[in-house]
Amino acid sequence: MPGVLKYYSITPAFLSHQGGYLLELGLEKRYGSKQKKIRGTTILSIRKEGQGVMAADGQVTLENTIMKKKAKKVRFMYNDQVLVGFAGATADAFALFERLEAKLEKYNGNLPRAAVELAKDWRTDKILRRLEALLLAMDKEYTLILSGNGDVIEPDEEIAAIGSGGPYALAAAKALMAHSDLNAKSIAIESMKIAASICLYTNEEFEVKLLPSPKA
Repeated sequence: MPGVLKYYSITPAFLSHQGGYLLELGLEKRYGSKQKKIRGTTILSIRKEGQGVMAADGQVTLENTIMKKKAKKVRFMYNDQVLVGFAGATADAFALFERLEAKLEKYNGNLPRAAVELAKDWRTDKILRRLEALLLAMDKEYTLILSGNGDVIEPDEEIAAIGSGGPYALAAAKALMAHSDLNAKSIAIESMKIAASICLYTNEEFEVKLLPSPKA
């Protein structure tokens, strides 16, 4: 029924919807409404031999239409010590970027603490809990995925990815990490190329940012 709220499980999963991919975050969805979301996809982070890298494609879609090819989905925060990227609704992600940046300032760059506090707000605040995006954040020590369910997930490995092309980039990066001598930046680029060749919502206009190398 148009306009009726529907509730879904809190397990993140990719759902096909009107020819596109929406990231199910366990939030209320108005699938019957005519409101359309502008979305960005595929963020990949890799940490190897002390170097942290985050890569993103540039494509922004409105359902099945490419709205922009060279969007900036990754930014530095807290004196260039934290990298953050987003997948999902673009406007929602920018609002979350601002919130996370404020939390980092409040907690002196402590990424785990800032992420947990943002996740609490995101889950409980009446406005924030309607925001549809995922954040991938990393600093010199931690890599974290944040969702609107109140989840803060630290991956078991040194690789993480979000977005519709995320599973492809993640699989490629794992293989290259295990079976090549490429550095972190090269692995990120090659993995994103593979994701772009498979995912319709990922292009090859890559943006790659590196965290400053830890001081010896």
